[in-house]
Amino acid sequence: MKILELCHFSVGICGVWQRVKQESELLSKLGHEVVVFSSNITKGTNEIASSEDKIGKVKIKRFPAKKLGGESFMKWNFEEEALRFKPDVIIAHSYRHPHTTKALRVAEEINCKVFLVTHAPFIEGNTTRSFLSKISVKFYDFFIASRTLNKFTKIIAITKWEINFLENLGVKREKIGYIPNGIPEKFFKRKKAREVNKILFLGRISPIKNLETLILAMSLIKENIFLEIVGPAEKDYLSNLKKLIEKKELKKRIKFYKPIYNLNEKINKIDSCKIFVLPSIREAMPQSLIEAMSREKIVISSDNIGARDIIKENENGFLFKRENPLDLAEKINFILKMDKSSTEKIKKEARKTVKKYKWSVLIKKLNNLLSDQ
Repeated sequence: MKILELCHFSVGICGVWQRVKQESELLSKLGHEVVVFSSNITKGTNEIASSEDKIGKVKIKRFPAKKLGGESFMKWNFEEEALRFKPDVIIAHSYRHPHTTKALRVAEEINCKVFLVTHAPFIEGNTTRSFLSKISVKFYDFFIASRTLNKFTKIIAITKWEINFLENLGVKREKIGYIPNGIPEKFFKRKKAREVNKILFLGRISPIKNLETLILAMSLIKENIFLEIVGPAEKDYLSNLKKLIEKKELKKRIKFYKPIYNLNEKINKIDSCKIFVLPSIREAMPQSLIEAMSREKIVISSDNIGARDIIKENENGFLFKRENPLDLAEKINFILKMDKSSTEKIKKEARKTVKKYKWSVLIKKLNNLLSDQ
């Protein structure tokens, strides 16, 4: 089967790209011919990536793009190349983006199956969007979604919580499937590295991650535990965080590190922490959280819709009130005082919870879905 994957980015730190990369490689290993089309922009920068690339047997072709608003809303023309490739299946990633409606037009012309993977762009009450963004979202949902969503062969939700949002947009329930983002097998097989007395955040260093709450919580923790913040940083935001750390006299207890791209190094970094914290204002499906849980880490997340889909309080992890440093500090202090048997029980339950996210399990479901429709 010839499969075309469409996504915004195929270079840089991008959750959507990590999903596309993993499933493309695994679909290729199942014998399919897989090609990825994306923009030529490197996520998180203004750098232009090479026009062609290859990962294993998966070919990647990148197209010149023009940003239309925000970081990922852009225009890039791939239709002619797609028509030449003549895929049997198109998998278009990210609802509310121009390339997904273009995918429908290509699929109609060559009479192939076309799937939409949503990537959970729904926000409760649109609370974190600007006024202009709210207007754009309402316009798209009312005028475009109503005409296009049910034309897809299937809509693939990556979280269970977004299914209600899709049904409210008029998507027929039988059109909706559920296949979450996955975890590579190494997260379950690799031998554990040594744990030290520290807290870890691993992810993008950007305002949506709300790292000031974590830093302020550190100022309320008396025990001599350290914090490592690891990931690609937005320059102005990083500068503000460093000023806050200096103001709170935490320079000796908080360190920043560059992003980790090597999978083994990433696993070792997760293994090295005692507590993993994700303080985000919003998460759709928090990949770093399920990765930490697969390594039997005690995890604490802000009480957001994505984390609530995964964490059961005091069973497989902990939730704290969003943007509330005191509540986060109290959770950290509580964990530090827990006895070993209690922490081990939570760690084991965390790992058990996320076994369903193994890519070895999910790729079979995806392959069956692509073949059966």
